[in-house]
Amino acid sequence: MRKWLGLAFAIIVADHLTKFWVSSTLEYQEAIPVLPFFSLVLVHNTGAAFSFLANAGGWQRWFFIAVGIVATVIIVRLLGRHGDEPRLALPLALVLGGALGNVIDRVVLGHVVDFLYFHYRSFAWPAFNVADSAITVGAALLIWDSLRGKPSPAKES
Repeated sequence: MRKWLGLAFAIIVADHLTKFWVSSTLEYQEAIPVLPFFSLVLVHNTGAAFSFLANAGGWQRWFFIAVGIVATVIIVRLLGRHGDEPRLALPLALVLGGALGNVIDRVVLGHVVDFLYFHYRSFAWPAFNVADSAITVGAALLIWDSLRGKPSPAKES
């Protein structure tokens, strides 16, 4: 289990180092084009994914903190039971690191720092961060694994 908690910790560190760099480099809502379809932009998200509930009046901060803490407890327990199963432990560690990265922002700042912004012509994806990426990849791996089913036991000869 320690290696999976270590991975979660590494995600938190990477998330906060990148958020610190962007926050100390850019002004709020300043965008720096990197590629024709990608920019760095400093935005603050008080809501959840896609700014869901961002204008809910403030209660959502504590709600999302509580959800993150409950998710952390559940994931740590699951890692304790399934830490020797990489198919489950890896995505859980990714979700754990991402969730805690964003919870720390909510507790300390009152919002989540987002800065990765993909766009093309009139299409734009909402800005996100390293923690969001880890959560997304972890969730996708969990879904993919659930669709694949259980591995068949090795046949004895």
